[in-house]
Amino acid sequence: MQNLLEHVIGIAERAAEKILQVYRTPFEVENKRDASPVTEADMQAHHCIVEALSDLTPGWPVLSEESAHIPYSRRRKWKRYWLVDPLDGTREFVKRNDEFTVNIALIEQHRPILGVIQAPVSGTCYYARQGAGAFKRNARGQMVRIAVRPCPGQVVVAGSRSLENGPLRAFLAQLDDYRLISKGSSLKSCLVAEGRADIYPRIGPTSEWDTAAAQVIVAEAGGRLMDLYGQELRYNTKDSLLNPNFLVVGDVGVDWPRYFEDIAS
Repeated sequence: MQNLLEHVIGIAERAAEKILQVYRTPFEVENKRDASPVTEADMQAHHCIVEALSDLTPGWPVLSEESAHIPYSRRRKWKRYWLVDPLDGTREFVKRNDEFTVNIALIEQHRPILGVIQAPVSGTCYYARQGAGAFKRNARGQMVRIAVRPCPGQVVVAGSRSLENGPLRAFLAQLDDYRLISKGSSLKSCLVAEGRADIYPRIGPTSEWDTAAAQVIVAEAGGRLMDLYGQELRYNTKDSLLNPNFLVVGDVGVDWPRYFEDIAS
């Protein structure tokens, strides 16, 4: 599994290079049916990752955001598969604020067991495999093990740059002392995993490829990615690929779901 992880890190790095090639040009933006943006960078990264994973593990299906049309009647038979977001944070990519990632996860029996999150601009890579801890590698190849932190007096909350909503403001109103960090893409979950934030509450639409890689990284760092009832997210269990509202938390000793009881009910 460690050898497999190293190969996937390399695949994510190559996809990041494809993304940066487009990022440095005056690219065009199109809209999907759901009005979400898509660019040539999304598609180039998609093809790069899908082809590389298919060569690496022949016979293992690959589900990418850009191939989400695969019907559940076919997907439900999968016991192990790759779940990919070729460019997480396309809105941040379009805004050119550098806060976008490549997300690759291996799902087995509905749970992520390996995850890689590559940040193309910084060259930082977060990765983990089940039972082996979570790590961060910078552009120079220097690696450190990462871990969540006990929640201090001031709660550091990671929030989305592209989504501001009432539930988040209601949560913040319940805290005596907090600091809000705005960040794009799955980098918010990575802030929790490396102990720079205490919670990332996501009250709004996301899809399974948005969370799978982050879930195993956060778990191996000692935290949890869970729904508002405290249950870890499971994958490929239904026709829809949409996630429920969820929380990414560092200190699992804190009863975080109680802050969201009104929403959960």
